[in-house]
Amino acid sequence: MQCIASVPTDAMFFLQHFNDTAMSNVNYMSQEGYDNLKKEIDHLKMVERPKISGQIADARDKGDLSENAEYDAAKEAQSLLELKISKLEETLANTRVLDTSKLDLSKVGILSTVRALNKKTNKEVTYTIVAEKEANLKLGKISIKSPIGKGLMGKKVGETAEVHVPAGVIPFEILEITA
Repeated sequence: MQCIASVPTDAMFFLQHFNDTAMSNVNYMSQEGYDNLKKEIDHLKMVERPKISGQIADARDKGDLSENAEYDAAKEAQSLLELKISKLEETLANTRVLDTSKLDLSKVGILSTVRALNKKTNKEVTYTIVAEKEANLKLGKISIKSPIGKGLMGKKVGETAEVHVPAGVIPFEILEITA
C-alpha cells in the first residue's frame, strides 16, 4: 500500500486503468482459435518483422534519412507491426481455452453449435457461437458479440430467440444444441 501511495497520480491512473482493463478483457476461445492466434503471432515475429527490418536497412543505406520517404514508410510499417504484435500478445495472454467436452449443452453458450429455425424465412440454419477473433460466417461461425450470437445466448431447445438485427427482429426457434 505504501508503495502505491508514493506513485505519481498519472502512474496510479495507469495502474488502475491497466488492472481494470486486464481483468475485464478475458477472451474465451476454442483450442483451434488459440493455436491460430499463436501461429499468427509467430508469423508476424519470424517473417514480417525481419522483412521490415530489411526494408529499414535498405532505406538507411540510401543516404540522408531526413529526406528519405522510403525510410519513413518502413519505420511507420515497423511501428504498426509492433503494435499489432503487442495487441495480439495481449489477447493471447488474456485468452482462456474452453474444453468442449465440458460445455453445458442445456443452453446456448460459447462454442455451442446451434441448429435453429429462422421463423421469418422458414429456413433451418446452423451456427457455432465463437469468440470475435474466430468468427467466419462462411464456416457457420458467428461471434458471441454479433446480434445473432447475443440473441441466441442462454436459450434452450424449444425456446424462441427474438434477435434484433439492423433489418428488424428475426425469431429463431432453437432446435438442437451440440458441442
